[in-house]
Amino acid sequence: MKILNVTSLAIPEIKVIRFARYCDNRGYFSESFRKSEVFQSKETSFLHDVDFVQTIESYSNKYTIRGLHFQWNPYMGKLVRTVHGRMVDLILDIRKGSPTLGKLIAYEMAYDPNAEYGEWIWVPPGFAHGNYFTADSSIEYFCSGEYSPGCEAAISPLSKDIDWSECDPFLMKDFANILDKAIISDKDKRGYTLSQWLDDERSENFVYSKSKTKAKVKVGK
Repeated sequence: MKILNVTSLAIPEIKVIRFARYCDNRGYFSESFRKSEVFQSKETSFLHDVDFVQTIESYSNKYTIRGLHFQWNPYMGKLVRTVHGRMVDLILDIRKGSPTLGKLIAYEMAYDPNAEYGEWIWVPPGFAHGNYFTADSSIEYFCSGEYSPGCEAAISPLSKDIDWSECDPFLMKDFANILDKAIISDKDKRGYTLSQWLDDERSENFVYSKSKTKAKVKVGK
């Protein structure tokens, strides 16, 4: 795996890792993940203490919206990439006391077989995560905690009190354009509003701290 660069998004704890592909007239070859590279590179120091314990593959039909999901006990960070199609990742800060609490950002990750790079996006614990798809798509993600159905919740992606002010205006319009034909599970439709979740005592599982070692959730940049 050759890491080309690591970029922080509008919420700086969210990172995009770009890695090289080796292209020729046959197509390309790529190492999408190598433990020694990820856990030793200074550029990915935010992952050095992360133990990935579960890998998930997901397929979504065109116009599907998923999320916004989060988990505690154990906490689950996600390293996500698009294998085929077009995903737009949605990330909402739910850390109490965070300067970006309640803000959502979106990042487009369309699969392009002709590109000389691939990308991962890192969504650490403390964020509600979802995505939407404008093409039939497959994605893969590495998780830092095993799925725990008794310790999960969701904020509806349709919640009116989410702050989209940090989101790319193009992606805001893109999301709005698929709402009249969107495929959303009943569970996600019935998710909490942001304010309902913040009033729930379980929201105290997600508290912002600048220290890597102090908080219930690791939020070091």
